[in-house]
Amino acid sequence: MDLLALADFNLVARHGGFGRAARASGRPKATLSRRVSELEGSLDLRLFERGARELKLTEEGRALYERTGALLAELDETAAAIASGGDRPRGRLRISAPLLFSQTAMGKLAALFALKYPEVRLEVTTEDRVVDMIEEGYDLVIRVNPDPDETLVGRIFLRDRLVVVASPAFGRPAGDVAVPAVVRGASDLNSVWDLMQSNGSSRIRVEPVLRLSSLVMVRDAVRAGVGAARLPVSLVSHDLAAGRLVHWGDVDGPEIALWTLYPSRRLLSARVSAFLDCLKEAFPSGTPEEFASFID
Repeated sequence: MDLLALADFNLVARHGGFGRAARASGRPKATLSRRVSELEGSLDLRLFERGARELKLTEEGRALYERTGALLAELDETAAAIASGGDRPRGRLRISAPLLFSQTAMGKLAALFALKYPEVRLEVTTEDRVVDMIEEGYDLVIRVNPDPDETLVGRIFLRDRLVVVASPAFGRPAGDVAVPAVVRGASDLNSVWDLMQSNGSSRIRVEPVLRLSSLVMVRDAVRAGVGAARLPVSLVSHDLAAGRLVHWGDVDGPEIALWTLYPSRRLLSARVSAFLDCLKEAFPSGTPEEFASFID
């Protein structure tokens, strides 16, 4: 396979058209079109559907782009590193991270990383949705308890657990009286919380009185005495130590695990390796207490 033609195909696929690819690269549009046609001929496959106004990848074209785009980028980076006399991290690093982690830790992490690796241009997008790393051009994503994905590899770098907390002025109702609760989002429809305590397990009925989109907002509302809430212990440990909140018990459920994920079919770039090392330095043990200390 002609690697130059493959590179031109990836350029057109990435920019979504011959004209845009030509303007971005400074290459003649006719040359790009000819090279892609030659590649299609050598593979005996149609890689693009050519409409009157738009260019769309075929199913085969999308598969080729997803499997070769990252590898070509790694080849370019390797050649650049060799030419410059080393493999010092440089270039753009795009990361997608969940909302709470971004609000509490990513700013500090990003600053530490930028100071240590000034030749890397770090870009962080905050979102809780599942992103398509290849299609959207991310080098690494951070996710909470992600679903298994055979196209990605990764590792756990932090663990946390949920606890039920409330303001000291907010007394816990006796018996089967429903507890006013602050919950995250409209999807939390639980009416019962199972707790684990030192003297055994218990169950409380809850009645949501506030639904908020951020756990930081939930914590602040609980501090104000609106109701009880289930929150990560790392987010409230300082409030518990200072007496601003009281601990009703640990939530009986699976642990919270934060993962770093990256495509399994690509070599790990120097930029991604450097960021993983930065996470390891910040959270060597990966405990909730370590996380709480970091975000203090």
